[in-house]
Order: sequence, then C-alpha cells, then structure tokens
Amino acid sequence: MITWREAVVEALGPSWGGAHELTVRTTRGEELRALAYLEVSGTPRVGQRVLVTTGALAKGLGTGGYAFVVVAPEELPADPPPAPGHLVKDRYSPLQRVVLGVDDEESEHHGVLRDADDLEAMPVVTADLHSALPAIVAGVRHGALRSGRPLPRVAYVMTDGGAIPAAFSRTVAGLREAGWLEATVTVGQAHGGDLEAVTVHTGLLAARHVVGADVTVVVQGPGNLGTGTRWGFSGVAAGEAVNAAGVLGGRPVASLRVSGADPRERHLGVSHHSLTAYGRVALVPADVVVPEFAVGPVLGVPDDDGVPPLEPGSLAWLGARVRQQVAALVEPAGRHRLVEVEAGGELLTALGTSPVRLSTMGRSLDDDPGAFLAAAVAGVHAAELVVGA
Repeated sequence: MITWREAVVEALGPSWGGAHELTVRTTRGEELRALAYLEVSGTPRVGQRVLVTTGALAKGLGTGGYAFVVVAPEELPADPPPAPGHLVKDRYSPLQRVVLGVDDEESEHHGVLRDADDLEAMPVVTADLHSALPAIVAGVRHGALRSGRPLPRVAYVMTDGGAIPAAFSRTVAGLREAGWLEATVTVGQAHGGDLEAVTVHTGLLAARHVVGADVTVVVQGPGNLGTGTRWGFSGVAAGEAVNAAGVLGGRPVASLRVSGADPRERHLGVSHHSLTAYGRVALVPADVVVPEFAVGPVLGVPDDDGVPPLEPGSLAWLGARVRQQVAALVEPAGRHRLVEVEAGGELLTALGTSPVRLSTMGRSLDDDPGAFLAAAVAGVHAAELVVGA
C-alpha cells in the first residue's frame, strides 16, 4: 500500500536540475524533508498544501530520507502543450508520462538511429552503484590529461535499477553543470535525461551517434535494491550492460565494486555483486580493471623493510584481496581480460577535484579510498582506449 500524508510547505531548501528540496509539516504534526519534482508538481512555494508519499521513508529505506511530493491539489500544474513523442515511461502507473524518445519515429534523430548498429569500438564503462559515476569520470579526465590528450566527451546512460527520475541525482546535475558530462540518456523506465531511449542498446547508440561521446558510462540511478541473495540485487544489470556494449561493437570496461571498509563480508574487497554480474551474467569478454594501490606518504607507509602493511583495512591488504577475488573472472579461469592500472597519489588527487561530493554507502573518499580508486582506474583505462587518442 502507498502511505499518504497531507502536508503544508514550511520552507524551501536547495534545488538542482528538476528537483527542489522542501520542509513540510503534515496534518499529524510531523516535520519531514520532502522532494518535489518540478515536472510533476510545479514550482513549490511556502504555505502550499501538498500531498506526499512516505512509505519508503517510514521503513527507513534508501530513498535519500525524503517524502515525495505527488501533487499540490489547490494548484495543479497547467496542461503541457501538445508535444511530439509516444514513448511512455513509468508505464501504467498513475504518474506515467509521454516523452520524445531519441529513437522515436518523431525524433529528429530517428534517421540516424534507425539502422545504427555499431558503437565503433567506443569504450563503455559499466558499474554497479551510482556513486561510481563521478569517480569513473574523474578517472577518464585524469587518464587523458596525464597523456596530454584532449578531454574525451563523456556520456552517461542511466538505467532504471535505482531512481527512476534523473532529477533525483545531485551527482548528474553537478557533473553536467561542471561540464564533466556531455549528456545523460535515460533508458528503460528511467526518465528526465537530456535524451530518452527505450533500451540500453539504443541508449548506447544514441550516446555514440547523437551525443558524439568518446566514452560512455552505464550505471543505475541513485539507490540500489539488494536482498542479501546471490541474484536479488539491481546491480546485476551491470553484466547485461557488458553484453549490450559487446554485441554493438563497443569495448566493455568492467568497473569493480570494491570496498576496504564495508562491514559486510560479501562486500569486502570485490563485492559479490561484481563477481555475479561479471562472472555469471556478462557473456562477452570485458576488460576487468584492477587498481594497483601504491604505498607511500599518501596511501600507506611501508615498514622498515619496504614491505607495505597487510593488516585489514590497509590499501595493500585490499589490493591483495581484490587480486585474489578477481582471478575467477579473468583468463585463464574466466572469460574476461585482466587490466591493472596504477592507483597512486595522483589519481587520489584527481578524485579530490570532483565537482560533486564523493560518497558511497555513506562513506566518503577519506573513509573508503579504495572504493573510489577502483572506480577511477576503470575511467583511466577507458581514456586510453579512445579511438584516435
């Protein structure tokens, strides 16, 4: 069942993209942090009466801690003018919307995509968590800059495993504003990107042939559904994205979900999510990128013999664990190619230049540097694969 609350807007908070944060007070006296999507409820104002949903918030799920504004009953947004397009997203839900898909027959790009079937060896970086996105893009930029090459055009294909509205992501809004992302393509039921597409396949083709991307990152929106089972997690789609990239003649680059700080054994080192998605779901070969953690004043101090410490939690220990776990994915045991990329102080510095906050599962760059370095090295490798670089 949907949990509804009537409320009044008490204060306006920050806004980004098509979203606005609010403080609302319900008729029961509860003060809640809420989020309004402008395309759904229009521009909010203090004193406005609104209807919000609070089900996931009440259960303490990973919704970002928000109630969501469904409608402002007294001031419904005006009907939008007739527009082209017949691609319906949030299909058959009360909030379904009709958008113009980049692959729609009414789209100016339909002629380009009608017979498009080749990504022309474009590197496609796949990842499990949305939090990997800014680290991967930082790695792409670092890889290009250290080689003296022009910065690649980076597109983001947002799948629908997490948030459905792209407007929920402060990360996407910040990366677009900073010019780190050329465009976002929302696929499946996800919506609100610069371009809309039906599938990951057409999303990738649009990234290459409409956006002109040199590198594309495929990852779900914010949020991640997991059940503590081998197959019951939304990040399984990372393996399917590898297949799509390979089938279309792209160069799949698998970014590993890594942590040196997660208290859950199944996510320590290489997460079982990556091991399942790339080991069981991905059926075409990909470059599995493993970080080579450096030691020194930034990333750990060697002992008197120059040997890095291997106590749990150190990056040297994490690197050894990752190499051991990834052996099942790469040749000769697995189908994928092992690629090792240095993850030293320069890359850590590059991550520090991100225009958006780096946070994964509530942990910052300082809390869990291995998580972000593991994502960033996939971006570094992708930059090296750019055709003509």
